[in-house]
Amino acid sequence: MKVLHSLRSSSFVLAAIVAMPFAALAQSGTILHAPEAQKLLPDAVYYAGKSANTQLRNSAGIHFAENHYVLAVLVDTSGYSSTIQEKYQGYLLTEVPLAIGDHTLVPGAYGVGFVGDHFGVMDIGNHDILQAHATRDDKMPHPMPLQILDGASPGTYRLCFGRNCVDFRRQ
Repeated sequence: MKVLHSLRSSSFVLAAIVAMPFAALAQSGTILHAPEAQKLLPDAVYYAGKSANTQLRNSAGIHFAENHYVLAVLVDTSGYSSTIQEKYQGYLLTEVPLAIGDHTLVPGAYGVGFVGDHFGVMDIGNHDILQAHATRDDKMPHPMPLQILDGASPGTYRLCFGRNCVDFRRQ
Protein backbone atom coordinates (compact mmCIF):
# COMPACT_ATOMS: atom_id res chain seq x y z
CA MET A 1 0.00 0.00 0.00
CA LYS A 2 2.85 2.37 0.85
CA VAL A 3 4.47 1.63 -2.51
CA LEU A 4 1.21 2.38 -4.36
CA HIS A 5 0.78 5.63 -2.44
CA SER A 6 4.40 6.58 -3.14
CA LEU A 7 3.96 5.86 -6.86
CA ARG A 8 0.81 7.99 -6.99
CA SER A 9 2.56 10.87 -5.23
CA SER A 10 5.52 10.58 -7.58
CA SER A 11 3.18 10.54 -10.59
CA PHE A 12 1.47 13.74 -9.44
CA VAL A 13 4.80 15.45 -8.85
CA LEU A 14 6.09 14.32 -12.26
CA ALA A 15 2.89 15.48 -13.97
CA ALA A 16 3.20 18.89 -12.27
CA ILE A 17 6.84 19.24 -13.36
CA VAL A 18 6.00 18.28 -16.94
CA ALA A 19 3.03 20.69 -17.03
CA MET A 20 5.04 23.70 -15.77
CA PRO A 21 6.58 24.61 -19.14
CA PHE A 22 3.16 24.32 -20.80
CA ALA A 23 1.64 26.68 -18.24
CA ALA A 24 4.40 29.19 -19.03
CA LEU A 25 3.69 28.77 -22.75
CA ALA A 26 0.00 29.48 -22.19
CA GLN A 27 1.02 32.81 -20.62
CA SER A 28 3.31 33.76 -23.50
CA GLY A 29 2.20 34.90 -26.90
CA THR A 30 3.35 36.05 -30.30
CA ILE A 31 4.48 39.65 -30.64
CA LEU A 32 2.66 41.54 -33.38
CA HIS A 33 4.43 44.32 -35.23
CA ALA A 34 2.65 47.30 -36.79
CA PRO A 35 1.49 45.57 -40.02
CA GLU A 36 -0.32 42.86 -38.00
CA ALA A 37 -1.48 45.05 -35.10
CA GLN A 38 -2.93 47.84 -37.24
CA LYS A 39 -5.40 45.39 -38.80
CA LEU A 40 -6.98 44.99 -35.36
CA LEU A 41 -6.98 48.62 -34.22
CA PRO A 42 -9.44 51.44 -34.97
CA ASP A 43 -8.55 54.64 -36.84
CA ALA A 44 -9.66 56.73 -33.85
CA VAL A 45 -10.21 56.17 -30.13
CA TYR A 46 -12.28 57.91 -27.47
CA TYR A 47 -10.46 59.41 -24.50
CA ALA A 48 -11.34 62.20 -22.05
CA GLY A 49 -14.36 63.44 -23.98
CA LYS A 50 -12.72 63.57 -27.40
CA SER A 51 -11.90 61.35 -30.32
CA ALA A 52 -8.20 61.03 -31.15
CA ASN A 53 -6.75 59.63 -34.36
CA THR A 54 -4.47 56.65 -33.91
CA GLN A 55 -1.03 56.41 -35.48
CA LEU A 56 -1.50 52.89 -36.83
CA ARG A 57 2.06 52.84 -38.20
CA ASN A 58 3.14 53.12 -34.53
CA SER A 59 1.35 50.10 -33.10
CA ALA A 60 2.21 46.69 -31.71
CA GLY A 61 0.56 43.86 -29.84
CA ILE A 62 0.65 40.36 -28.47
CA HIS A 63 -1.53 37.51 -29.67
CA PHE A 64 -2.05 34.80 -27.06
CA ALA A 65 -2.78 31.16 -27.90
CA GLU A 66 -6.47 31.25 -26.90
CA ASN A 67 -7.07 34.18 -29.28
CA HIS A 68 -6.79 37.04 -26.77
CA TYR A 69 -4.86 40.21 -27.52
CA VAL A 70 -2.95 43.07 -25.96
CA LEU A 71 -2.65 46.00 -28.38
CA ALA A 72 -0.94 49.37 -28.11
CA VAL A 73 -0.95 52.35 -30.45
CA LEU A 74 0.29 55.94 -30.32
CA VAL A 75 -2.38 58.63 -30.68
CA ASP A 76 -2.53 62.16 -32.05
CA THR A 77 -3.18 64.26 -28.94
CA SER A 78 -3.09 67.68 -30.64
CA GLY A 79 -6.69 68.48 -29.64
CA TYR A 80 -6.06 67.93 -25.92
CA SER A 81 -4.82 70.33 -23.26
CA SER A 82 -1.10 70.31 -22.53
CA THR A 83 -1.68 68.67 -19.12
CA ILE A 84 -3.42 65.72 -20.81
CA GLN A 85 -0.89 65.60 -23.67
CA GLU A 86 1.94 65.30 -21.16
CA LYS A 87 0.74 61.94 -19.84
CA TYR A 88 -1.54 60.63 -22.62
CA GLN A 89 0.59 59.43 -25.51
CA GLY A 90 -0.91 56.09 -26.43
CA TYR A 91 -3.87 53.77 -26.15
CA LEU A 92 -3.65 50.30 -24.62
CA LEU A 93 -6.29 47.64 -25.18
CA THR A 94 -6.04 44.38 -23.25
CA GLU A 95 -8.31 41.37 -23.25
CA VAL A 96 -6.37 39.71 -20.42
CA PRO A 97 -5.25 40.89 -16.99
CA LEU A 98 -1.71 42.29 -16.99
CA ALA A 99 0.86 42.66 -14.24
CA ILE A 100 2.65 46.01 -14.57
CA GLY A 101 5.07 46.57 -11.74
CA ASP A 102 3.26 45.66 -8.51
CA HIS A 103 -0.14 46.38 -10.07
CA THR A 104 -2.78 44.35 -11.85
CA LEU A 105 -4.48 45.93 -14.85
CA VAL A 106 -7.85 44.35 -15.67
CA PRO A 107 -9.00 43.92 -19.29
CA GLY A 108 -10.12 47.19 -20.85
CA ALA A 109 -9.13 50.26 -22.87
CA TYR A 110 -6.71 52.76 -21.34
CA GLY A 111 -4.74 55.90 -22.04
CA VAL A 112 -1.03 55.39 -21.35
CA GLY A 113 2.18 57.38 -21.38
CA PHE A 114 5.66 57.86 -20.00
CA VAL A 115 6.45 60.82 -17.77
CA GLY A 116 9.98 60.90 -16.41
CA ASP A 117 10.80 57.49 -14.99
CA HIS A 118 7.17 56.43 -14.63
CA PHE A 119 4.66 54.73 -16.89
CA GLY A 120 1.12 55.89 -16.26
CA VAL A 121 -2.17 54.18 -17.03
CA MET A 122 -5.41 56.16 -17.04
CA ASP A 123 -9.01 55.12 -17.64
CA ILE A 124 -10.77 56.66 -20.65
CA GLY A 125 -12.03 59.49 -18.42
CA ASN A 126 -8.38 60.53 -17.74
CA HIS A 127 -8.40 59.26 -14.15
CA ASP A 128 -5.08 57.78 -12.98
CA ILE A 129 -5.26 53.99 -12.52
CA LEU A 130 -1.64 53.10 -11.84
CA GLN A 131 1.95 54.21 -12.13
CA ALA A 132 4.85 51.84 -12.55
CA HIS A 133 8.59 52.35 -12.67
CA ALA A 134 9.89 52.79 -16.22
CA THR A 135 13.41 52.42 -17.51
CA ARG A 136 15.33 54.17 -20.25
CA ASP A 137 17.20 51.80 -22.57
CA ASP A 138 20.11 53.82 -23.93
CA LYS A 139 21.63 50.67 -25.45
CA MET A 140 18.60 49.87 -27.63
CA PRO A 141 20.04 49.59 -31.15
CA HIS A 142 17.00 50.76 -33.13
CA PRO A 143 14.42 52.56 -30.98
CA MET A 144 11.02 52.99 -32.61
CA PRO A 145 8.20 55.33 -31.58
CA LEU A 146 6.31 52.30 -30.18
CA GLN A 147 7.28 48.65 -29.94
CA ILE A 148 6.74 45.58 -27.83
CA LEU A 149 9.81 43.45 -27.17
CA ASP A 150 10.44 40.18 -25.38
CA GLY A 151 11.30 40.66 -21.73
CA ALA A 152 14.11 39.14 -19.67
CA SER A 153 12.23 35.90 -18.98
CA PRO A 154 9.67 33.82 -20.91
CA GLY A 155 6.19 35.32 -20.83
CA THR A 156 7.42 38.83 -19.97
CA TYR A 157 7.40 41.77 -22.35
CA ARG A 158 8.58 45.35 -22.64
CA LEU A 159 6.35 48.12 -23.98
CA CYS A 160 8.62 50.86 -25.30
CA PHE A 161 7.90 54.36 -26.56
CA GLY A 162 11.26 55.25 -28.06
CA ARG A 163 13.83 54.29 -25.42
CA ASN A 164 11.36 54.50 -22.50
CA CYS A 165 10.17 51.03 -21.50
CA VAL A 166 7.97 49.32 -18.93
CA ASP A 167 7.96 45.61 -18.19
CA PHE A 168 4.72 43.66 -18.06
CA ARG A 169 3.37 40.13 -18.21
CA ARG A 170 0.07 38.39 -18.51
CA GLN A 171 -1.35 37.60 -15.13
